[in-house]
Amino acid sequence: MRKVTVSGKTVDEAIEQGLQKLDTTRENVDIKVLEEPQKGLFGLLGGKPAVVEVAVKPDPVKEAIVFLRDTIDKMGISASVDKEERAEGIYLNITGVDIGVLIGKRGQTLDSLQYLVNLVANRQSSNYVRIYLDAEGYRERRKEALETLASRLSSKALRTKREVRLEPMNAHERKIIHTALQNVKGVATYSDGEEPNRYIVVAPK
Repeated sequence: MRKVTVSGKTVDEAIEQGLQKLDTTRENVDIKVLEEPQKGLFGLLGGKPAVVEVAVKPDPVKEAIVFLRDTIDKMGISASVDKEERAEGIYLNITGVDIGVLIGKRGQTLDSLQYLVNLVANRQSSNYVRIYLDAEGYRERRKEALETLASRLSSKALRTKREVRLEPMNAHERKIIHTALQNVKGVATYSDGEEPNRYIVVAPK
């Protein structure tokens, strides 16, 4: 965290000096008044200036990107990270070579990285920031694959009139299945089992 301790005749003057030294604006800093100004004897001798500490607020997204890039480098992977702002949150899109290593089996490595990135981003942030990781469009491809799987298994449940159990999935992927089948007539979905082996059951009504 960048911070300076500065003094001035008044608290505001000290703060302004701190902002100039840090080359930033008031809304981007935390201010701590260490000493109030004191007037000297008869307003002339022995006066003390105001002393304040001005610290730049951490940028959660910047910290997350720095952490992610550092982690990718340590994994020996050559990749770049681009930020994209969407309605649901911040997306960090990873592109490069050997991206499959970052994705892992069924996206497990990518999910773990996403969890760590969110921890880093929010460790000093007063407002929770939601960050999503994607790699070479994996999330959208996985979503499409799950929706296709959901359609196929719902047809099977209707045809056989028996419940169909899916493989264990994380909460995000289970939500995709539930959403894909919520308006399909004749079937219902529910989750069963305990984490991390919780799975979806597609049941004929």
